[in-house]
Amino acid sequence: MIKAVTYLKRRPGMPVDEFQAYWRTRHPEVVRKLPGLRRYVQSHTLRAGYEKHQPVYDGIAEVWFDDTNSLRALRETAEMAAVQADEVKFIDRITMGLIITNDHVIMDGATKPGMAKGIGFVKRKPGMSVEDFQRHWREIHGPLGLAVPGLRRYEQSHTRLAAYAQGREPKWDGISLIWFDDSKALRAGLTSREFKAAQTDDPNFITPGPVPFIITTEYVIVE
Repeated sequence: MIKAVTYLKRRPGMPVDEFQAYWRTRHPEVVRKLPGLRRYVQSHTLRAGYEKHQPVYDGIAEVWFDDTNSLRALRETAEMAAVQADEVKFIDRITMGLIITNDHVIMDGATKPGMAKGIGFVKRKPGMSVEDFQRHWREIHGPLGLAVPGLRRYEQSHTRLAAYAQGREPKWDGISLIWFDDSKALRAGLTSREFKAAQTDDPNFITPGPVPFIITTEYVIVE
């Protein structure tokens, strides 16, 4: 299967509570009708993420399909048109984006409702090939994260190579997904010496500077 990841911000002026409620309870009505949809997950940025500043995103949506042909087949359908028409009611479509990814499970742990899900938006360092970046992230950097205390599950979603055809450059080369029992455990993990040790590898494959990051609650809409 392949996964489409949409990163998004709410419509300007819309309260966070209103945005999250609409996204979770109303928008799934149209998304569920997409032909070929296999799985659908929403991850909402925690309210604590708004206390000091606006987060980089208000959340992400993840939808799974059998293959790219299934995804392409949606383009001219009435069901996709209905999804897009509903998005303008609560999403700032100017700032939203989409990447098509392949998932790599680094730690295959179970998840449950209420866990804290950390999402990092990753960009490779200048001059590094996509293939070398993906290989380093998966085979070298990924195992370093396994030592972080409290980590329950760890996935990497790598942007598919087709996104780079004809010189195109997607906004993100992938996203990192990590699960902890709760936000306290997640923050403790991110301040641990094991996490800091893993961060020393960042300059070897990630663009300089902090990785944009949100802490979310995950809602599985379609299993």
